[in-house]
Amino acid sequence: MSALRILHFALALTIVALARQTVSFATDDGGQVCADLYGQGSNAVVLAHGGRFNKESWRDQALSLTSAGFRVLAIDFRGYGCSEGPGQENLDNAPFEKDVLAAVRYLKAHGAKTVSVVGGSFGGAAAGDASIKSAPGEIDRIVLLGAAPNLPADGLKSRALFIVAREDSDGSSLRLPGIRAQYEKAPQPKQLIVLDGSAHAQFLFQSDQSARVMQEIVRFLSAP
Repeated sequence: MSALRILHFALALTIVALARQTVSFATDDGGQVCADLYGQGSNAVVLAHGGRFNKESWRDQALSLTSAGFRVLAIDFRGYGCSEGPGQENLDNAPFEKDVLAAVRYLKAHGAKTVSVVGGSFGGAAAGDASIKSAPGEIDRIVLLGAAPNLPADGLKSRALFIVAREDSDGSSLRLPGIRAQYEKAPQPKQLIVLDGSAHAQFLFQSDQSARVMQEIVRFLSAP
């Protein structure tokens, strides 16, 4: 990357940081979600982090999405940052889908015509579960990075893109077979992209697949 391009990118990051707003909103079970809001536009995207990340971890992806014309809301799940809610002590059973749905409804209440969700790891599972529990048409599209819904995927109500690295492992087994099984159950329209490597979920953005992953996300969210 040339020095001029680096300068332009740094300036763009500064503009996004200055334009970022911190907002909060309630969940339907009495929780409170803190989030970073970027950009403008009637088409919006919720960014749902994985276990080793937080809302700030999406900054570069938020820049790419706002450049593509989307309004972006990066949330902290309950138990992260200033977000809180029932069940936050147990990451395996916390109702994280309620945080996603609260974010979707916040954007709809503030003028968004369509809302999609991009989630990594357990954030992807929460995005899938939110789609299943949502009203028809409430969530337009979902992108699941290294993830699949916890609930049966035949209940998905959103167009779905699954992205997973072929060698992504939880330490004892590969994630691809379970993700593929859920993908097969999911209704059309859907797409599964299997990448080379072993990077899990948001760690894909720290790998040599980063540019392709972002391109696929923007393409999927922008397609008619």
